[in-house]
Amino acid sequence: MHVSTRLHSGVPSPKDAQLDFRQFLEILRHDKDLVEINDEIDPHLEAAAIVRRVSETDNLAPLFNNIKGSKRGLWRMFGNAASLRPNKSDKYGRLARNLGLDPAATWKELTAKTIAAKDKAPLKPIVLPTAPFKKNSISAEDIDLLDLPVPQLHAGDGGRYMQTYGIHVLRTPDKRWTNWSIFRGMVHDRNHLCCLVGTGQHNSMLRDEWRATGAKEMPWALALGVPPAANLVAALPVPKNVSEGEYVGALVGQPLELVECDNSDLLVPASSEIVLEGAFLLEETGMEGPFGDFLGVVFDGDVHKQPLFRVDKITYRDDAIMPISVPGRITDESVRIFPATNLATAY
Repeated sequence: MHVSTRLHSGVPSPKDAQLDFRQFLEILRHDKDLVEINDEIDPHLEAAAIVRRVSETDNLAPLFNNIKGSKRGLWRMFGNAASLRPNKSDKYGRLARNLGLDPAATWKELTAKTIAAKDKAPLKPIVLPTAPFKKNSISAEDIDLLDLPVPQLHAGDGGRYMQTYGIHVLRTPDKRWTNWSIFRGMVHDRNHLCCLVGTGQHNSMLRDEWRATGAKEMPWALALGVPPAANLVAALPVPKNVSEGEYVGALVGQPLELVECDNSDLLVPASSEIVLEGAFLLEETGMEGPFGDFLGVVFDGDVHKQPLFRVDKITYRDDAIMPISVPGRITDESVRIFPATNLATAY
C-alpha cells in the first residue's frame, strides 16, 4: 500500500482548523498525524477495516485518495477524526485540534472548553453568498446513490451507510429553531436514505411539529465534511430551541460562516465538502439496519421501519472528501466525543 505523510505549505492555525474540515486535515499533517493512502481502496469493508484498525492502535488518521468506484469527484474518504494518538504527551491531540486547542491539552481542558460555551451568548452565523461546494452539482434526475462508492462499514450491516459523521439540518415550520444532529443514514434506493430517528430526540420533535401543520414532508439537508467544532456540537445535548449553528459560535468565539442551500433556504456550513438537499418524508418509511454500533455488536434481525429522506440535489467541492466513522469495540469517535460532551448537560 502506498502512503504519504507529506507536509503541505501554508499550515493553518488551530483556530482555523476547528472551523474548516480541510484546514483541520492540514493541521493534522502539520502534527504528522495524517497518512494519505493513494492505492485504490474498496469502499466495501476495506476502508472501514483500516479505520477500525486505526481506532484500535491509536494510529495516524487515514485519508483515502483513491476510492474504488469514485466518479465525478465523489469522493475521497477520511476516518478517525477524534481517535486517540499513541503518545501520552498528546493522547487527546486530535480531539484538541477539533476544538482549536494545543495538542497537549488535557481531558480536563477539553471538557472545560466544551462546557464553557453554555455560559456564553450564542453568536449568530454570517451568511455568505456562495461557497466552494456550490461548484459541482448533480440534479435530481441524475442522482443514483446506488452507483456511488458509499461504504459498507461492517459485514453484518443491513446496507451501505452514507451518513455516519455529517450533520443533518432540520428546522421548525415557523423557522424559530434550526437543529443540527448526527444520526445514521443508510442508502435505501437511488435517491433515498433511510435514517434512524429516535422517539424523543430533537429530530422527532421537529417531525411532530411539521406533521401538526398537515405537511407530508419537511426541508432537509445533510452536510458532510463540516467544521470539526460543528460535528462536536451536533453530538451535544444542546437544549431544545437552541440552534447549534449559534452554539458553535459561542464555543469557538466567532460566528460560523453559513450559506443557503439551492433548493431551500436552509443554511449549511460554507466550508462543507458535500451537501445533500431534499426532504424528510413524514409518511414514507423503509427498513433500516442492522448496524454495528459502538458496543461492537451487530444484533441479527435488528431491522426497523425508519423515515425516508429524499435526495433532490447533491453539491460538492472539487475532490470532495467524505468523513466516515466506524463504531466498534475499543475506541472510536462515539467513545471519544460523547463522554466529553455529555458533561455539558448542566443547564
